[in-house]
Amino acid sequence: MFENNKILVVIPARGYSKNIPRKNLRLLGEKPLIYYSIDIAKSSKYVDDVVVSTEDSEIASIVEKYGTSVVKRPVELATDETLLDTVIYDAMLQKEKQAFDEYDIVITIQPSSPLLKTETLDKAIEKFADFNIDSVISVVDDKNLRWGFDDENGRYFPFYSERLYRDLLPKTFKETGGILATRRNFVTETSRLGLNIDLIEISREESVEINTYEDWWIANNYLNKIKIAFVVDAYDQIGTGHMYRCLSMASKLVFHDVVFFINRTHQLGIDIIEGYNYKYQTYGGKSELLGLFEQFDPKIIINDVGNTSYEYMVDLTNKGYYIINFEDFGSGSDLADLVFDSLYEHEGDEKFFVGHEYYILKDEFYLHQPKIITNDVKTVLIDFAPNDTLNLSQKVLDALLASGFSGRINVILGSGHENFEELSAKYELMQNVQFYTTVNSISDFMISADVIFTSGGRIMYQVCSLGVPCIVICKDEREEKNLFGSPEHGFVNMGLGSYLTQEDIIEQFNIVANDFELRQAMNNKMLEIDLKHGFEECWSVVKSKYREFNLDNAK
Repeated sequence: MFENNKILVVIPARGYSKNIPRKNLRLLGEKPLIYYSIDIAKSSKYVDDVVVSTEDSEIASIVEKYGTSVVKRPVELATDETLLDTVIYDAMLQKEKQAFDEYDIVITIQPSSPLLKTETLDKAIEKFADFNIDSVISVVDDKNLRWGFDDENGRYFPFYSERLYRDLLPKTFKETGGILATRRNFVTETSRLGLNIDLIEISREESVEINTYEDWWIANNYLNKIKIAFVVDAYDQIGTGHMYRCLSMASKLVFHDVVFFINRTHQLGIDIIEGYNYKYQTYGGKSELLGLFEQFDPKIIINDVGNTSYEYMVDLTNKGYYIINFEDFGSGSDLADLVFDSLYEHEGDEKFFVGHEYYILKDEFYLHQPKIITNDVKTVLIDFAPNDTLNLSQKVLDALLASGFSGRINVILGSGHENFEELSAKYELMQNVQFYTTVNSISDFMISADVIFTSGGRIMYQVCSLGVPCIVICKDEREEKNLFGSPEHGFVNMGLGSYLTQEDIIEQFNIVANDFELRQAMNNKMLEIDLKHGFEECWSVVKSKYREFNLDNAK
């Protein structure tokens, strides 16, 4: 009841439906479609009674299982030509006879609007606090450049006076099947509308009406929507790989509610995320981050920040979040529900998923055709960014120049390279050498190269996806443990860079550069490896394990 107004919700549910047979009884998610409108109405703090009008015995039986009363609809009111006004009027009269009382407000909610929220229903009811309001209808924003057709003249005509961007068009609305509420004295066999009508604007999600299989697919995806928090950073010392992996994942999670959480001291990460226009929040420390999680209330938290601490992970597990970590060797990794690592092996239980099949390729690499190997090596790319602590960029560059190679040499140093100015000055007379601190599309540099020198990190997977012959020089002992950069996968791996002499590098470069068949074989081996479905592999695991997680928690 609302302000002494007794409220009835009528849900009309025919057994027959045109486009989707037996629509009202089909399972959407794990419940029949009719369930959702019943649950919406029965969860309201104002609704007194809920009744389903149907001519179908199976619908009636299922509705009663949900503790909801049914009024039998006469067969003559179950045709395609029957006005919904007549159906609601009949159900209201039958229910009032059963209750020996009259209602003050009668609301229609159709089963085809399963995404309507109870809070929206209550807000519609609260509009009747204004005694001048006779009826309330749910609508959705429908601003568009619309056209009509004049049958008499056989011509199309615009419904607008001026062509404008959508945001600048005057407000127009479309009715949804969600809510039509009216005062009882305006409910007749031919109408449910009073004189003074108010509208309640609802979200596009709530406005989804299931009339086609496409509508069903959209509604099902909305029902399965999950709030996902990405905790990720990008700064000079770690580079941008973590950030772009998360952006690649987010671009594929189109039906989920995704928010990025970034440390506010890392401006590089903030600049990147702003360029992609994803929702994000910044934090200054663990306690602030946990507070932001409380507000957002994610179901899944994805940590892509390297090693996590035990204390941080304990805080997350105590809140019941499902936790996914990437490349985590920290003390907190054992508390994660899943850990993916395409680079290194992990000792542990079945929660660890390792190997190149779980590498998530940056989106830009899907845009290129594989490298076509040519007879001559004209362009070499050197990329040891970020954290080139051994100064391998200069070591390789000096070796190439000493070898007599006269082709183009592109050197990616990364934004945090300490010796950029010194190197630029040293080689400024070398017209074939070009240094870069930041690049917008690394894939363009890779595909234009005939040979690439790089480290034993995740950049190998990017190179491999294009099939560019590559010489790997490891920056540290940890990279040496990554077995992907091996001849089996088309790479030449020279091991730890600190042990290599200039002569070693020259010798190996000459072997690769002067042997077309070797480079062709390297290309073929690389392209045999599928690196374009890493997200699908990861998310297949996530869906399966997350379902188990929810089932276990439901016990």
